[in-house]
Amino acid sequence: MTDAPVRVVRHDRWAEVVLNRPERKNAIIGPTGAALAEAIGELDADDTIELLMLRGAGGAFCSGLDLKAFNTEPKPDWHADFQGLWRRAHRALFECRKPIVGALERYAINGGAALALACDYLLVGTEAFLEVAEVRLGMAAPYNLAWLTLRHPESVVASITLTGERLYGPRLVELGLAQRAVDDAALPGAAGEFCAQLADYPPGALRTIKSGMRRRLDVSADAWFDRFTAAASEPLKVPRPIRP
Repeated sequence: MTDAPVRVVRHDRWAEVVLNRPERKNAIIGPTGAALAEAIGELDADDTIELLMLRGAGGAFCSGLDLKAFNTEPKPDWHADFQGLWRRAHRALFECRKPIVGALERYAINGGAALALACDYLLVGTEAFLEVAEVRLGMAAPYNLAWLTLRHPESVVASITLTGERLYGPRLVELGLAQRAVDDAALPGAAGEFCAQLADYPPGALRTIKSGMRRRLDVSADAWFDRFTAAASEPLKVPRPIRP
């Protein structure tokens, strides 16, 4: 379905998982979490697929939570269960046995940043940025903290989460948050070529390597995320959109 919040594009031995709300800059709603979990789980179980690419439709990665949708009255059907739906998405990302390559165009903000940080390998446009700005809204950033702590030292985590600053492509590479920055216009092609290159390796090799990487953690997805989420059952506190 072209109007689904997440769509899958299959290639030879790899697949794209596309955040698909370009009219809202791929902002996150409850169905995004459910659809993302379903897509990743389906591709992880498909033995013909060696790796996944996560990207956004319409030339942007993800602008974070869709505040307009969250603040709509009456509340949408998924609102009360958003925490559970969002946990499903991150659980699927954590449990995916296959590498996930991120292609960060334009921006990845707050909840969108968490999705970018969940990727095992991140390519970014030189003018694109990642922003973990929950601190400026008085909000926690549990999934950003979880993914950052999984991969990076505390000094890097602090420089990102305590300042709320925008970090552009070259700085993301410098900090080790992204592995490669390329010209923005060239990013989609470069990410696709990279995925095709990895997909051509012997079947199962990528999955074996990723499994070895994760053995050091020895904890379930929920146990890991629970360390950073005080109470997933609490109602989600979403700020009102800032009016000009």
